Amino acid sequence: MKKSLTFFACFLLTSAVFAQIKYEKFESRKLNTTRQLKIKLPKNYDASSAIKHPVIVVFDGDYLFEPVVGQVSYQTYFDGMPESIVVGIVQGYERFYDSYSDEVTGLPIESGAKFYQFVGEELLPYIDSKYNTSKFRVAVGHDIMGNFINSFMFSDKPLFQAYINLSPDYQGNMNEHIVNRVKYIKDDVFYYLATSDGEKSDVLKTIMAMNEQLKTTDNKALTYYFDELKGDSHYSMVTGALSKALEQIFDIYKPLREKELKEKVLTYEGSLDNYLEKRYDRIEDLFGINKLIPEEEFEKVVGVAEERNDLESLEKLGKLANKKLPSSSLGTYYLALHAEKIGKPKKATKLYESALTMEETPKFNKEFIMAQVEKLKLAAEETEDIEEKE
Repeated sequence: MKKSLTFFACFLLTSAVFAQIKYEKFESRKLNTTRQLKIKLPKNYDASSAIKHPVIVVFDGDYLFEPVVGQVSYQTYFDGMPESIVVGIVQGYERFYDSYSDEVTGLPIESGAKFYQFVGEELLPYIDSKYNTSKFRVAVGHDIMGNFINSFMFSDKPLFQAYINLSPDYQGNMNEHIVNRVKYIKDDVFYYLATSDGEKSDVLKTIMAMNEQLKTTDNKALTYYFDELKGDSHYSMVTGALSKALEQIFDIYKPLREKELKEKVLTYEGSLDNYLEKRYDRIEDLFGINKLIPEEEFEKVVGVAEERNDLESLEKLGKLANKKLPSSSLGTYYLALHAEKIGKPKKATKLYESALTMEETPKFNKEFIMAQVEKLKLAAEETEDIEEKE
C-alpha cells in the first residue's frame, strides 16, 4: 500500500513538472527556418523579481530535455542546485546538419557553423532578454552533440561555463583541441565527461584517453569531473550521468555537509566567519546568484567554532549573522554566548534580553533564551551571597 502511495505521489509530482513546460517556435535568420524550443521555468518563477536563474541549454531536446528537467526539479527540491531555466532545442532530422563538422578539426562548418551562430547570436540573447537569467550557462550534449557543445569553449570568453558531455562522439581532432584549450582558459569552466562500459569500443577508447589527459591538467580555472557508469549502454547511461553531473557542478551551492565541516571548516586557518562569507561570495561569483546564508549554516559553523574553542570566530559569526539576518535573534544570541564564555555575565545578560525582542529561531526560541537569562541571574545571585558571607 505504501509503495503504491509513493508511486502515485511521484507520478503527480512528475505530471505537475512536465505540465509547466512551454513550447515556443523560434524564427531563425541564421538557419532561415523555424525551430521548436521546449522551455521549463522554475516552479515559482517571477518575471518581476530580481532573482536570477542559471540557464541550461539541452541539445537533442527531442529526447534529452525531459531527463534534464526531471533531474533539475529533483535537485532543486532538496536545495542541491539553484532553480534554473531549462531550454531544449528540438533538432529531429536536422541533427545531422546541426552537428556537421570538419573531419580534421572536429569544429562546426557549413550547416554546423550556422547552427553554432544560431545558438550564440540568436537563441542565448533571446533567452537573456526574455527571462531573468544569471551569467551561468550549462550546455548538455549527447553523442555527436556532445562533440558539438565543446565548440563554444573556443571563443575568447566561453559562451557556456559548464559542459556536460554524455558519451561524446569526438570528431576529428576535437579531443586534442579540448585538452589544449583547457590548459589556458582564464574564466571558471566546469567540464563533465561521462561514458559507460557498454559504449562502442572506438568511442570508449577515445573518451578514456581523453580522461587521462584532462585529469592531469593543471589549471585552477578548470573543474573537471569524470564518470564511467558500469552496466549501462550508450543510451541508458544518460539519466545516471545527468544526476552525477548536476550534483558535482553545483556542489558548492549545496548546504554545508559533514564532510566539508570536518575537512575544510574545522581545519580552516583564520576566523570562521571569513570561511562562511567567502563560500557564499564564491556562489555569487560562479552562478550570479546572491544566496542568503541560512540560519542552519551559521549553527553548523558555530558548532565547529565551539569544537575548536575558537571564541574569536564565535564573536565574528555573531556579528556576521546580525549583518546578514538583521531581524533574527541568532546573531545577538551568539554575541551573548561569546560574552558569557569570556566571563562578562552582565553584558551577556543584556544581549540575551535584547535577543528576546527579536525574531526567534527554531533552535533558540524565547523560552530557551529566557532560560539562559535566568541561569545567569541565578549565578550572579549565588556569587553575591558568597561574597556577603565572606
